[in-house]
Amino acid sequence: MTPRTLHADSGGIANILSIAGSDPSGGAGVQADLKAISANGAYGMAALTALTAQNTRGVQGVHLVPPDFVADQIRVVAEDVRIDAVKIGMIATAEIARAVADALPDVPVVLDPVMVAKGGASLLAEDAVAALRAALVPMAAVITPNLPEAAVLLGCDEAVTRDAMAEQARALRALGCGAVLLKGGHLEGEDSPDVLADADGVHWFEGARMATRNTHGTGCTLSAALTARIGRGAPLPEAVRAAKAYVARAIAGAGALDVGSGHGPTHHFAGLWGE
Repeated sequence: MTPRTLHADSGGIANILSIAGSDPSGGAGVQADLKAISANGAYGMAALTALTAQNTRGVQGVHLVPPDFVADQIRVVAEDVRIDAVKIGMIATAEIARAVADALPDVPVVLDPVMVAKGGASLLAEDAVAALRAALVPMAAVITPNLPEAAVLLGCDEAVTRDAMAEQARALRALGCGAVLLKGGHLEGEDSPDVLADADGVHWFEGARMATRNTHGTGCTLSAALTARIGRGAPLPEAVRAAKAYVARAIAGAGALDVGSGHGPTHHFAGLWGE
């Protein structure tokens, strides 16, 4: 199976479909995706895979959407709306993974292999890892795992050095996806580097680590912003730089929000509201 490829700008405002779970507190999941897509200049749509009962302190419950209905949401949107790119987040089960794979339109796909919530709750069944790896990873133009997710996908220890990160990014790309953006937020140290492995080799994107608890939904936000930029026709390295800079602004601006007492959300519209 060949990965979906990036395509040139189709003109006008790009339409981006997020396939993910819901976060009623608004910081992660489709709620974060729609905010990030909008802030990055595209029109956001969403197909729900799960409802969650969660807040900034953690996930209290998960109610799965039947796989056939997940597929129905995707197909019905695609029948009526031009979709320029798709972001996939929380999949939850093997059955949902296969249903999504069967229903995907032939557009660039960004896969964020969400496995564990910020508070530690599991968001992916054990048997779903193999289905995610087999059904969705090879269809993705880009996958955006963090270090623990990469280790699970590869069945190895978590990377603790930059060299190990680069090696794992290349190994993940060998699973069949077009490119891998491996996020280094779990590395020790003052920096938070990400590494991109694509057909042109390995590229590093540097970032400073911010001392804050307002990091709820950062993975969702980054992948959604990246998808919006790709859907608008940006080359992949440029899209990564823009998405990473956007997330940095969103984290830096999160102090203006007063949302919850746990891991607070980022400010998806920092600098856009005229604060």
